[in-house]
Amino acid sequence: MFLLPLLIFNPLIMQRNRFIAALAGLATLPLVSFSSMNFTLKRKDKGFKINAGEGRIHGHIQLKGVNANILDVKISGSDTDNDLAIFEQTSLSQGKGTPFHVHSTQDEIFYILEGAYYFKVGEETYNLTIGDSIFLPKKVPHAWTQVSERGKMIVILQPAGKLENFLVAMSSLDHEPGPKEIEQIFADNEMQVVGPPLQIE
Repeated sequence: MFLLPLLIFNPLIMQRNRFIAALAGLATLPLVSFSSMNFTLKRKDKGFKINAGEGRIHGHIQLKGVNANILDVKISGSDTDNDLAIFEQTSLSQGKGTPFHVHSTQDEIFYILEGAYYFKVGEETYNLTIGDSIFLPKKVPHAWTQVSERGKMIVILQPAGKLENFLVAMSSLDHEPGPKEIEQIFADNEMQVVGPPLQIE
């Protein structure tokens, strides 16, 4: 007589216990998530100065493969919750630049400080020199080549994306990468190579 209620309610009790245990497990997730988010999303709350000729965080980053230019991080994506990144590029590779490529999520702006450059954005081509700037919209293929013997430009990305990671990866190679390896490093950092580098016309 007493066995029937036990047989009926025992599975219900077990289900309730499993449900309570699951809720207890879920209750700890926000604490873990917010503690890690607090680290990765912590934004700078003070201004800072970057001296002329210096790179923030990484020092001078000298590329391999695409060109031998030197990039200095002025504002890192880690400073801005990935909202913005600014680099200064000293161009040492006449006749070289980047392959034709696409940023899927970043708009890019170049401002020329020294020298001359040739850009292609979509189907349009542009010659830039000191004081000129150019806007490269996300999802539009683009490339540039250094025309002058030397040059310097400011590069701005919004949001920051993974270009900083790309620069560090290219500079840390112990060899000159070939086209396939360059293409893979682009892909690993949210960029897609869609064509060869530009030739100066």
